[in-house]
Amino acid sequence: MTLPVALSGTDVIGQAKTGTGKTLGFGLPLLERVTVPADVEAGRARPEDLTDAPQALVVVPTRELCTQVTNDLLTAGKVRNVRVTAIYGGRAYEPQVEALKKGVDVVVGTPGRLLDLAGQKKLNLKHVRALVLDEADEMLDLGFLPDVEKIINFLPAKRQTMLFSATMPGAVIGLARRYMSQPTHIRATAPDDEGATVANTTQFVYRAHNMDKPEMVARMLQADGRGLVMVFCRTKRTAADLADQLKQRGFASGAVHGDLGQGAREQALRAFRNGKVDVLVCTDVAARGIDVEGVTHVINYQTPEDEKTYLHRIGRTGRAGAKGTAITLVDWDDIPRWQLINKALDLGLGDPQETYSTSPHLFTDLGIPEGTKGILPRAERTRAGLDAEELEDLGEPGGRGPRGRGGRGGRGNDRPEERETSTRTPRRRRRTRGGTPLDEAAQQPASPAAEGAGEAEAGTAARTPRRRRRMRGGVPAGAPSAAVTAAEPAEAAESAVDTAEGTADAAEASAKPRRRRTRRSAESAAVDTAAAVTPSPAEETAVAVAAPVVTEPEAAPVTEPRRRTRKAAAEAETPAVAAEPAETTEAKPRRARKTAAKAETAVDTAEAVETKPRRTRKTAATTEALDTAEAAPR
Repeated sequence: MTLPVALSGTDVIGQAKTGTGKTLGFGLPLLERVTVPADVEAGRARPEDLTDAPQALVVVPTRELCTQVTNDLLTAGKVRNVRVTAIYGGRAYEPQVEALKKGVDVVVGTPGRLLDLAGQKKLNLKHVRALVLDEADEMLDLGFLPDVEKIINFLPAKRQTMLFSATMPGAVIGLARRYMSQPTHIRATAPDDEGATVANTTQFVYRAHNMDKPEMVARMLQADGRGLVMVFCRTKRTAADLADQLKQRGFASGAVHGDLGQGAREQALRAFRNGKVDVLVCTDVAARGIDVEGVTHVINYQTPEDEKTYLHRIGRTGRAGAKGTAITLVDWDDIPRWQLINKALDLGLGDPQETYSTSPHLFTDLGIPEGTKGILPRAERTRAGLDAEELEDLGEPGGRGPRGRGGRGGRGNDRPEERETSTRTPRRRRRTRGGTPLDEAAQQPASPAAEGAGEAEAGTAARTPRRRRRMRGGVPAGAPSAAVTAAEPAEAAESAVDTAEGTADAAEASAKPRRRRTRRSAESAAVDTAAAVTPSPAEETAVAVAAPVVTEPEAAPVTEPRRRTRKAAAEAETPAVAAEPAETTEAKPRRARKTAAKAETAVDTAEAVETKPRRTRKTAATTEALDTAEAAPR
């Protein structure tokens, strides 16, 4: 019906049921309107009418439909040698650009890649004479409408526009008239087929539990006379899971959904067409336009979103006069959605019967043999399977291979081998102290009091794991107390007088009430500590300039923390403080300009506690302060 109108150059809106041959309804007029060298030789066209730019453009919603329409047009235009090229995403750019440079007559593509190449000036659309929107209701939906409008802006104003679809709502027709000039609306129906669905398709609807659906599907796939089967799911995750479960049950199944790379999607569809796989689990991406011969059953594993999706799903069977069976499994949560679909299509199946995998009416309705289980017997596993179909390398952008659950050939399979063959040496962590490696720090000159403790630490550093220690002002808590225990044997060996003084002061300090710690008292205690530890004036300078060495904390009496107050700071400056012993807790020395003056103020505060020695510029002044502290009366 559309051929005479379309060949005359008039805009057409064509609507017909699924499986009635709409592709050739717009394909043949397109091929006739294209000017090829054979027309020039026959005298039907002038030589200046020939061009390498596309003369016709077909826009489709999915990649799978794009390849199918391209193959159909190539078959129909083989006699006239019409050049047809598919432009869609998921493939490398370079082969498509090269094909456009060589010259092409008809371009079939998806909106995204068409816009991309047209924006890069790689695709010239100024010579297009005819535009076709296949599955027009989907193309003019909110998702594709902005892209379709941009593509139309690239086209010349004088052209022929044709829209074809099985479902054409009134709102879409009103929208389509914006881009058309006095279109002719053609709707083809058979006299004995007035309903919205195809009369040759038998429909069954069952209310099923979600956890029992895989078992039900496995038993449906063993029905008598069952050929190829398409199972539709609403989500990509469900499609991947169901395909894996059916494969484990012994069925040759494949999956087509958006989480797979284009190579894996085309591999599954090729294997399904060739018969290597007889169960194709897919999302709605394969619900429109896909024409596979021999599909006898369509199973709606999950309820479709609306009545249009339902019509396109079950339209994969019962095509071109063949008979088919459509089965819909409705979960309890989907009952309201199914009732809306039933009302819109007037199916008379508004109250589905509650059904399980063991229900007798399931076996009788679908012709399933009695005693059938959910696992296919080994004797019936005759299909080659998905692995028998070659996975084509499409040079997908970004190197993306098959994705999703268990995608073969994806990037994840190569990573373990790369890690094994890596030549990088593993990074080794080194313990440091004050920015210096631990081995070098142990070789630096240290005070005699800390030599024994340093050797003990160096011996155990290699075999004991690193422990986190509480730090107070950059100095480990309890380190000064441990230094007392470590320094006593060294002091006894060097000087008996100093040892006696240190012991007496330590005993006197334990009997005194605890004092509150201030900054100035801590600094003065650091100077006097060096005096108590140093055995002779000749070694005092070496002690003052030695690198700081922190000994490992050992068992020592733990004193209570001291608080800093202003009162304690005032007491530290008075001469009366000189009679009292210094603190037994740790004190972190810090650099100050008035070190010598503070040392003279605290001449009588000697203690038996060793802290970290520090380097100062005024070494001579510090030495005089230490001599004064030793000569002071106790």
